[in-house]
Amino acid sequence: MNSRQKLTLIRILISCALLAGIHFIPVNGVIKALLYLVPYLIIGYDILFKAFKGIRNLKALDECFLMAVATIGAFILGLYSGEGYEEAVAVMIFYQTGELFESYAVGKSRASISDLMEICPDHANIMGPEGSLIRKDPEDIETGTVIYIEPGERVPIDGIIEEGKTAFDLSPLTGESVPVSAGPGDEAVSGSINLKGLIAVRTTKDFSESTASKILELIEDAGSRKSRSEKFISKFARIYTPAVVLAALAVGIIPPLVSIIFGNGAEWSIWIYRALTFLVISCPCALVISIPLSFFAGLGGAGRSGILVKGSNYLETLSKVDTIALDKTGTLTKGVFDVTAIHPSDMDEDTLLHLAAHCERYSSHPIGESLKRAYENENDGCSVTDVEEISGKGVRASINGMDVLAGNEKLMDAYGIEYKECHLKGTTVHVAVNGKYAGHILISDIIKENAKSAIEDMRRKGAKKIVLLTGDNEYAANDVGSVLGIDKVYWGLMPDEKLHVMEELIKSSSSSDKKVAYAGDGINDAPVLTLSDVGIAMGAMGSDAAIEAADVVIMDDDPGKISKAMAVAKKCMRIVKENIVFAIGVKLICLILSAFGMTGMWMAIFADVGVMILAVLNSIRCMFVSSNI
Repeated sequence: MNSRQKLTLIRILISCALLAGIHFIPVNGVIKALLYLVPYLIIGYDILFKAFKGIRNLKALDECFLMAVATIGAFILGLYSGEGYEEAVAVMIFYQTGELFESYAVGKSRASISDLMEICPDHANIMGPEGSLIRKDPEDIETGTVIYIEPGERVPIDGIIEEGKTAFDLSPLTGESVPVSAGPGDEAVSGSINLKGLIAVRTTKDFSESTASKILELIEDAGSRKSRSEKFISKFARIYTPAVVLAALAVGIIPPLVSIIFGNGAEWSIWIYRALTFLVISCPCALVISIPLSFFAGLGGAGRSGILVKGSNYLETLSKVDTIALDKTGTLTKGVFDVTAIHPSDMDEDTLLHLAAHCERYSSHPIGESLKRAYENENDGCSVTDVEEISGKGVRASINGMDVLAGNEKLMDAYGIEYKECHLKGTTVHVAVNGKYAGHILISDIIKENAKSAIEDMRRKGAKKIVLLTGDNEYAANDVGSVLGIDKVYWGLMPDEKLHVMEELIKSSSSSDKKVAYAGDGINDAPVLTLSDVGIAMGAMGSDAAIEAADVVIMDDDPGKISKAMAVAKKCMRIVKENIVFAIGVKLICLILSAFGMTGMWMAIFADVGVMILAVLNSIRCMFVSSNI
């Protein structure tokens, strides 16, 4: 508990003690009212102050106004009847108890968010003139600067390790607690914790572009994106509160006036008491507090598992997903390609691999990387010039004066070169030299170990249709699709073609209760992530463009987290609906009973504060859904 919560608890305990003690003091009239006024002011002074501020600012119709009117009215009635003081004090005590529960629950859910917010260090170490480390603001560190990270410190800016060996704790980013070993040449991701020795890291990004800063932006943006349910509650409260104030006035005034008209005498005290009871029951705080709290707790619970949802509106959309489209490389496969076969036409295997590797010398694509790994003798003196990367097709280059093409079937078709299909499954890199086909190299990606179980989990969590969208060839795409049990495979797609397929999927799922999700990690996935109802980016290996365009970020590239995010969303929405039905149902019953004089202030206390406490406690469950799924 923080100091404010402790003070509230002390006020509650003191007021309870005074309320119990005054009950046994044999006094009446004004003295009795003054005695009860002491615990009333101790427990309710802040509520009265907020009500006064609301009236002064012409924004009076909130729960504080309702509580103030109901309890002050009960005191006024007590001066005439000698009763009602205890109930007025008790209403304030129970209301403050409910506020304490709500404050504590919000604090707990904020704690999980705060754990993520603390991933951004407030300093970076650089080497001073005498060999000592000097602390600087990370925002002042330029790209390419060597920073030093001591054991136990968080990495402030993304970079590459130049000196030292260590193990990184990536749990603040991914939720994975197993340390990852790293040494010279390995990446140091901002927000991770250096567990071992001193390391020197050369920064590769500005502080504002680093992983930790990007995550902070996602977290801070989350609160600004309201879900439909939250918007409904806000509108509901604005209409509901003045409506019940008018209804309470009607209950307190119309029946006595009717009695006067018909000559039966006015029972003002009875009907005003019922009107005040009506006001206490009608407080919408159970809905106003519990619904946003449920979403906030759900976002925090997901975040603790390495699933960053950018707003509660996306949490709501996730709960309705029934079609999931998936990218292949980096999402279902590791994105680590290996050369598995070399089939030359009129040259030996080494020469074919040599030409393909040099053609891809400057490429950062996983396929190019695999060719360069397979041909280790990169510095063999070959002259590589006029390198041209042809989007979605391959690379053209001049190698020792020869015009070399290396790419897919579309590249061969574009240059009118006849090629041979490979009888093996995988990604085929066709090679042509001086306009003549030279052979092909087969490269295979590795399917992630848990990809199949992840697909099965998606179906269990409500996915009726799962499709694969990939730029790979038919054989490689269908191979992955058949192994994982995917419903439909779209292969050989260019970025604009992926977009067209997604448009068709959204059209075929036109119902408001059926949403389409897309998961990917590449720059070419950004448009599709933006177009889909909910875009899911694989954050660890994903491009900045994909992470920026996505609505949900899976920090450790685990496809199993997609179904986990869906489960968190579904359970969160179920809890939200439970709170709405429970709160409105109980209030409607109690409002009807109070209008006919069948309930007293104690029932009003339960209908207001009791319902709020139960709804808040139910909302807290959203914080723990990720650990139970």
